[in-house]
Amino acid sequence: MASSSLFHLCVFVMCLVTITASSASLSPNYYDYTCPKALPTIKRVVEAAVQQERRMGASLLRLHFHDCFVNGCDASILLDATSNIDSEKNALPNANSARGFKVIDQIKYEVDKACGAPVVSCADILAVAARDSVVALGGPKWNVQLGRRDSTTANRTLADNDIPSPFMDLPALISTFQKQGLNTKDLVALSGGHTIGFAQCFTFRERIYNETNIDSSFASQRQATCPINGGNSNLSPLDPTSAKFDVAYFTNLVKQKGLLHSDQALYSSGSTSELVKSYSKNADAFWKDFAKSMVKMGNIKPLTGKQGQIRLNCRKVN
Repeated sequence: MASSSLFHLCVFVMCLVTITASSASLSPNYYDYTCPKALPTIKRVVEAAVQQERRMGASLLRLHFHDCFVNGCDASILLDATSNIDSEKNALPNANSARGFKVIDQIKYEVDKACGAPVVSCADILAVAARDSVVALGGPKWNVQLGRRDSTTANRTLADNDIPSPFMDLPALISTFQKQGLNTKDLVALSGGHTIGFAQCFTFRERIYNETNIDSSFASQRQATCPINGGNSNLSPLDPTSAKFDVAYFTNLVKQKGLLHSDQALYSSGSTSELVKSYSKNADAFWKDFAKSMVKMGNIKPLTGKQGQIRLNCRKVN
């Protein structure tokens, strides 16, 4: 009889632990009761921003990506520099490159107004804005897991070290993604985000002038906007349809027309080449895997429960 009571007590404790754990996890329904207007408001502001400037969709997607690779998806990338914070905005992958901060500010303002209180985190805003940007440019939709809280610090050193570089070869890319718990399929699928947006000349100059695994006519075209000296910030599209979420990025890689060294690296060896080829022929497969990998990336070390805070201003700690 005593053993039976002990068993039921253990079951109760296990259930309690499970309930506690689940309450601290992310959920797509997190704001259904606290602020049902949150997601429609984010969508409205993102759509308006992307309609005004198509490139903004890629910029907002990139912000979420660069946020998650530094101590998890906690909106640390949004913090401005202070005497206590060495801003990730000044890290090499972000300086004079990361953009869309004013759009995030606008979303935060509109969402807080719609909710009547600051209940939606900046980290969740980044995750939803990334999804809505992809959808606005014709890409797939997925249920964003929600309930993240915002960090109270940033890490410029980690941003320099952990955000994938456009100069990386395949082993370095695989290692960088594995560090975040992402596998090679995630690497290829998420790299497909380069089907939208632009890159600055300095990120691909070495490739278009000195690499051999590149289509010669494509290299010549890019050299016209990226001189061998100067013009570091001149922009070139990452694929021919830079404002449309499609498979042209992968088609380009098969044709040796990847703009970045890190892009073409995905089709330079056997371990990822077949997946690149598969995505180039099957948009549905790419969309499905991209959505799965975005959810997986969004789950990197989120702050939940009583961790972190809900920032009143995405640019600074409360």
